[in-house]
Amino acid sequence: MIEGEEEIGSPSLAPFVEANKTKLAADVVLVSDSPMFASGLPSLTYALRGLAYLEIRLEGAAHDLHSGSYGGAAPNPIHAAAHMITHLKDEEGHIQIPGFYDRVRPISDKERSLWHNLPFDPAALAASIGAETLPGEAGYGVLERLWARPTLDANGIWGGYQGEGSKTVIPAQAGFKLSMRLVPDQDPREIEVLTENYLRQIVPQGYRIRVLRHHNGLPAVTPLDSPAVQLAAKALEEAWGKPAAFIREGGSIPIVSVFQETLGAQVILMGLGLSDDNLP
Repeated sequence: MIEGEEEIGSPSLAPFVEANKTKLAADVVLVSDSPMFASGLPSLTYALRGLAYLEIRLEGAAHDLHSGSYGGAAPNPIHAAAHMITHLKDEEGHIQIPGFYDRVRPISDKERSLWHNLPFDPAALAASIGAETLPGEAGYGVLERLWARPTLDANGIWGGYQGEGSKTVIPAQAGFKLSMRLVPDQDPREIEVLTENYLRQIVPQGYRIRVLRHHNGLPAVTPLDSPAVQLAAKALEEAWGKPAAFIREGGSIPIVSVFQETLGAQVILMGLGLSDDNLP
């Protein structure tokens, strides 16, 4: 099965699976859309993060205004957007949305021990992406933040004049987009509600706000001790001549949870992607 709508939440495939449960009945589903942890290291991905994606639109005045004539009195939606974004996290990277962490499943000691043995160098990761630091939630290691902790990122911000040169405009509208990667036991629909409620609390007075909900997806986990995972690990070890690494993936593949819940199937994520593929 090949599917081309993963980046927009698989709106066609999920209903198709539901409508064809008998035809698609299976004990195991094998998905190859996942990475190897490192070159030459066979890897099985056993967990994915979910996703909630929101777009926030802000309005101030009825139309754009001249900053000389109205500066100091007119509402500026760019300032409002910046204010809201800075209130989504504290200085230590903790997300400030009330209730956001309530359902987060803790990281097990077994998982931490598995990850501790992986050939991972945070400095090398930073260098590979051209970054000086790897900021994130205080109290957790880099792999924990990438794989097993929820995140919130501004993916875009717009408003005002963005052409060549200068234009002293106070924009009537501005906006930004947010993606939140979610971990096991978090429900994207609940997170959407919590986030919208918080955004309406922190929007400065005098601005009209509209929150658009784009696609979402549930996190997915396959138990490490499941028969399918153990057989897949054995096959990889026989083929590569070395034990397979058990890893999580920070990204989202919404259809995986659909296969699990609708078909009752175990899902194996056995892919061959590498970090230097430079996925955008």
